[in-house]
Amino acid sequence: MLKQENPRSIECDVVIVGSGAAGLAAAVTARKRGLDVVVLEKEPVFGGTTALSGGVLWIPLSGQNPADTVQAVHRYLMGETGSYYDAAAVSVFIEQGPKMVEFFERETAMQFVPTRYPDYHPDAPGGVDIGRSILAKPYDIRGLGKNMSRLKRPLKTITFMGMMFNSSNADLQHFFRATKSLTSFLYVARRLATHMKELLVYRRGINVTSGNALAARMAQSALDLDVPILTSTRASQVLMDGGRAVGLLAVDAGGERRINARQAVVLAAGGFPHDVKRIAQAYPHLRRGHAHLSPTPLGNTGDGVNMAEEAGAAVDIRLKDAAAWMPVSRVDLGAGEVGVFPHLLDRYKPGVIGVLENGLRFTNESNSYHDVGAAMVAACAGFAQTAMWLVCDKSTLAKYGLGYVKPSPMPIGRFLRNGYLLEGRTLAELAQKAGIDPAGLEATVQAFNRTAVHGQDPAFGRGSTAFNRYLADAEHQPNPCVGPLQHGPFYAVKVVMGDLGTFDGVRTSVTGAVLRHDGSAIDGLYAVGNDRASIMGGNYPGAGITHGPNMTFGYVTANHIADLARQGRAGA
Repeated sequence: MLKQENPRSIECDVVIVGSGAAGLAAAVTARKRGLDVVVLEKEPVFGGTTALSGGVLWIPLSGQNPADTVQAVHRYLMGETGSYYDAAAVSVFIEQGPKMVEFFERETAMQFVPTRYPDYHPDAPGGVDIGRSILAKPYDIRGLGKNMSRLKRPLKTITFMGMMFNSSNADLQHFFRATKSLTSFLYVARRLATHMKELLVYRRGINVTSGNALAARMAQSALDLDVPILTSTRASQVLMDGGRAVGLLAVDAGGERRINARQAVVLAAGGFPHDVKRIAQAYPHLRRGHAHLSPTPLGNTGDGVNMAEEAGAAVDIRLKDAAAWMPVSRVDLGAGEVGVFPHLLDRYKPGVIGVLENGLRFTNESNSYHDVGAAMVAACAGFAQTAMWLVCDKSTLAKYGLGYVKPSPMPIGRFLRNGYLLEGRTLAELAQKAGIDPAGLEATVQAFNRTAVHGQDPAFGRGSTAFNRYLADAEHQPNPCVGPLQHGPFYAVKVVMGDLGTFDGVRTSVTGAVLRHDGSAIDGLYAVGNDRASIMGGNYPGAGITHGPNMTFGYVTANHIADLARQGRAGA
């Protein structure tokens, strides 16, 4: 068991930095294997980036699609990752992913539900239209007991009065159809009534979904095993002894404390999306001096990556796309508070297009956020800013909303007043307010409308894949992604580049051992989650390709550490 004879010193088998899904997966697995584990969390709340996420895991061969094969997954990832394809790591991921899911569902509070997400490139060799993504099951956070207040809250910008939407498309569609369908109206009314009761009693929503449910379930699983999650405790240095990692120095409200780890130090601190120096080198648009706005936790400043590097690890910026790109908009929440809105849904809807400052479209707006982001970074190379404007007409705004602006009957006045939403009686007037080329926008809309009235987009092929259509409007035919912009007033929201987390990171072995530049492993030091370089090679093949590998390799790394510990005891 844990030893804490000196209150400023802790003795354990494994110390883990970070309380997101990857770190907690490693913690729970190691504890189940009989090791004493301590989790350190820099912020006063646990959950990390996970708590703000969609809570989806990409786990091929987890039972949803009986026709799927190991060969198909390899073929798909080989095409997606290109020269960064790592056959050994992919093989372990494919083999261990379903085992990880089965383990957590059998042994812990973690539960998953299937989704109908297609792969993001379902028509690529090995891609599928359904069957590789699963989702954290909604959770009543009263199960956390006294720790409920320590769970990180979801992003304000993706909730409605604090109420979370499920990442499943069915849940969201009820809200879009609430004024047109009695079934959807009653569904929404029940959800709102339940949420208002929760706010009155608990001052927060207690029935959480998506990444908040994933974080809560994983934290509950750790706490059930008496794994301490020490919040407001920042790891500052990996302690080394003769080339081996033997613990950490950390800082909390009482000052510096030492955590001695008999078996391993595991870094799972969420990558480096707010490490200003490193992202200035890693992100192409920042190298140009353009803006970047990340919705990830502000505490993700690269602590794990930096500590690994100080201990001798290889941390290189290798990837063209060093992060999971997410087009975002800046939201004025009032009273000086600024929020970040990730554009996860509006881009897929018919009647919405994205244009650059020259007024021209540049990509299929219904592709994944990462693909649209990568196209945006490339298209803006010669411009003064990396930005696009999502544009629609009055009827489309009323039906679907745009960005943080909700559909009718929600009012839009405050968004017009604070400048988040731009309005023009004509396209030329809208363009002038937005600072984009009026002639370019008018020509773009005119050309788009000629084929959009027939549901066609010959320029970029919107609606051509199952993924394009999945988040669109199935009731809009003949193409759920394509509709014209016809009647003013017209509206626009400015979108800049953000991220969901970094892809580059610490180089590791397949089992997570941190590697030096010469390829040798630093004994006792491991990295999981976004601190570890992603096996996806800077691409985004499907919903949940962060959480799926992160939890799988958290599980793999912890089992590896436990196996080494058992061998050590057997040889003692």
